[in-house]
Amino acid sequence: MYIGFYERDSLIKQKVIDGLTSDTLLPIINDILKNYEIQEFIYTSGPGSHMSTKITYMILKTLQITKDIPFRSVSAFELNSNKPIKALGKLYFIKEKETIITKKLEDDQLNSFSMPSSLSTITILEQTEPSYHIDAVN
Repeated sequence: MYIGFYERDSLIKQKVIDGLTSDTLLPIINDILKNYEIQEFIYTSGPGSHMSTKITYMILKTLQITKDIPFRSVSAFELNSNKPIKALGKLYFIKEKETIITKKLEDDQLNSFSMPSSLSTITILEQTEPSYHIDAVN
């Protein structure tokens, strides 16, 4: 998990956290709220791990309602130079122009994500709901 701290749209600090989002995110958010004055959160709404995206969305939505801290979202493709993102097995999310598809790739793709040095270089969305790109399994 990557966490970036921005001031006036410029990256001033970043952290890389190992572990499952379900285990690590809430303690990290609690620590952030104790030590920083947060104006807003921006999270990756997908594509990627559905569980991580759902957990992050629920925590941020709760903070929006209970503490009036707004949040927005960004596509994961904004943080990895539009490279394939692992979905399941050999299935990857691929961005083709403005469409996201799933495609089977035989070779494993490296997912190299990074925090942008400036928020002005990415498209931040007002839509906060998770962006799912794989249909539910019947």
